[in-house]
Amino acid sequence: MADVEATKSLNGLLNGLAQMVYYNKSEITEDLLKNELYPEMAQEEFKALYEKMKGLVKSIATADMDHAQLEAFLTAQTKRQGGSGLSAEQAAALSRFWKSQRVRVRESLLAQCRWEPTLRGLSWRVDLLTGDSSGNADHRGPVALMELELGRSGQDSEFVCLEFDETKVNQVLKKMADIQESIDRIVHST
Repeated sequence: MADVEATKSLNGLLNGLAQMVYYNKSEITEDLLKNELYPEMAQEEFKALYEKMKGLVKSIATADMDHAQLEAFLTAQTKRQGGSGLSAEQAAALSRFWKSQRVRVRESLLAQCRWEPTLRGLSWRVDLLTGDSSGNADHRGPVALMELELGRSGQDSEFVCLEFDETKVNQVLKKMADIQESIDRIVHST
């Protein structure tokens, strides 16, 4: 019966860590987890367990481990000497946790890495201006019109309309070529 309670407490700790770190649930705190899951455990002992599990979950999540990688990682952790290793029960709990939470944790990490607002759509066209009936034309040459759809997750889109003449289009293309050149330099130097 004690093993079942220990497994439930560890599962609760892992899920609580995920709620705190990856799902931004501010009402879940380290003290809450200790008081609810490990009320009999000494504070120092809980802190060590908490930090160990937090570090392991972070390592697993950062590497986005698949099943084979996870099993190899957990096997290596169980073979570590001293107090820093994992018990078989802890490894099994971590494996179950990751199987059930991998997709959500990955989505959370991706969402945290996104820039807001994001570009949701882009449309463009080139207009050729013609003169009025008397033959007057205010603009000479084509005009590029671009519409950007920008938005934050969970909100409606905003639209930005841009108008470029040939000179501005060439300037934008030059800047984009400079950016591409910088990226290529960085990528090829590593």
